Amino acid sequence: MEQWRALTQRSIVAAMRSGEIVVAIVSPVFLAICFYLPLRTVMNMAPGMNYAQFLMPIICLQSVGFAGTSAAMRAAMDEYHGISTRLRTMPVPGWVPVLARLGANVVLLLVSLLWATIAGFAIGWRPGDAGLWGTIGFFGVTLVVGLLLSVGADALALLSSSPQATSQTMALPQLILGMVSTGFVPEERFPDWIRPFARNQPVSQFVSAMRGFNEGHVSWAVMGPPVYWTIGLTALVSLMVGLAVRKRKRER
Repeated sequence: MEQWRALTQRSIVAAMRSGEIVVAIVSPVFLAICFYLPLRTVMNMAPGMNYAQFLMPIICLQSVGFAGTSAAMRAAMDEYHGISTRLRTMPVPGWVPVLARLGANVVLLLVSLLWATIAGFAIGWRPGDAGLWGTIGFFGVTLVVGLLLSVGADALALLSSSPQATSQTMALPQLILGMVSTGFVPEERFPDWIRPFARNQPVSQFVSAMRGFNEGHVSWAVMGPPVYWTIGLTALVSLMVGLAVRKRKRER
């Protein structure tokens, strides 16, 4: 536990020095500004549309996505500079560095989510009619996605050992899935040929679950697809972790 505490503190200090904490603060604010200000007038013309309420879920998800990318880069840099190799030569259990990075990643996730909430309140988002449990569910979905991204990013970094490849592998899917989702615009605004993808891909389904919690419309029809996506992503992340562990055993 002392090793875990020391390595966690090291990871948090490294995140502060590298500017990851600043990115976790700035990214949700920029997302809110860059999408809400230019689109609010057009979107609010639609009947029943409150664009601040509509936009808040994707601000949260994109913010924790940036935190996941930071997690991948930190793990890849440790691998690239030989820090992970050095720790393997010392009497440090293999799970300690992994959980230490995860601890730092949780701090980044919470900071990012806090500032996403502040940005959301600034543009006019408010918790919906579902009350406390709806708000807990809203942010709970974000934290589950963020933890999956962080663990998967860490495993990906250990598998690739290349900061450049890791950053591209993490950034491109998030960019594509985020932009081609129902997080920024409603499904009917997409061309007919891409609507099935925009509606059914994981980011859109997690956004739908968050809106369901916030609005108090929680049913299996809304929550079922995100649950299936969570199970599938958990299986994928578990496979990646298993491959990373096997790679470490071979290197020993």
